[in-house]
Amino acid sequence: MAVVYAVGVGPGDPELLTRKAERILRSVDVICAPTGAAEAGSYALSIVEQFLDRERQEVLVQVFPMVKDQQGLDPFWEEAADQVAQRIAAGKDVAFITIGDPFLYSTYLYIHRIFLAKYPEIKIEVVPGISSILAASAVSGLPLGLAAERIAILPATYEHDELKKTLQEFDTVVLMKVSRVFDTVYAVLKELGRERGGVFVRRVGSPEEEVHHDLEALVGQKLDYLSMLIVRKNPL
Repeated sequence: MAVVYAVGVGPGDPELLTRKAERILRSVDVICAPTGAAEAGSYALSIVEQFLDRERQEVLVQVFPMVKDQQGLDPFWEEAADQVAQRIAAGKDVAFITIGDPFLYSTYLYIHRIFLAKYPEIKIEVVPGISSILAASAVSGLPLGLAAERIAILPATYEHDELKKTLQEFDTVVLMKVSRVFDTVYAVLKELGRERGGVFVRRVGSPEEEVHHDLEALVGQKLDYLSMLIVRKNPL
């Protein structure tokens, strides 16, 4: 029976793909690549392009609008799931690629829930990927956790009081996709006297990678969507 593979392709560096991910990507019949808009390219696809054979494999680019409020977007997920199901019914193996890991704040999760509800007969295999969190920690030289330290990971939907409480209660806080709320976050860090304990990382693992320890210099700037902020309470 044909299989849907949810494949994490890592943060941006093709060399950070797992051997299993590369093997599956080379072998499947169909590659499903998400993008935020029809006119935009797929970042996940750009990472794995070198491993594909477009003469043999179908590359299906699927549009998933990247908006804060996901209400009303079910038709996009339904259509994407139906397209995959059609290919599975035809006996074709499908790999749905996603940056980072499929089960951590991933686009894939929206379509995964539809597979479970609407197509329970489809076999799904999840192939973990290296998260941008781990890659950003490594490239910045800022460890995530030691011994009994606690780590919090937050999406870019946090309120002032929630963020302040989390920064006070956890040893390391990772703020995902922080670009639109960076100035607000920096103000909270400054209020707590923590503005020098963080690092901002943009498009880790890609040729556009940037690492910034001077957070104040980023205030008021237009920042990349694929960026994060890691804040540690205590240096090693």
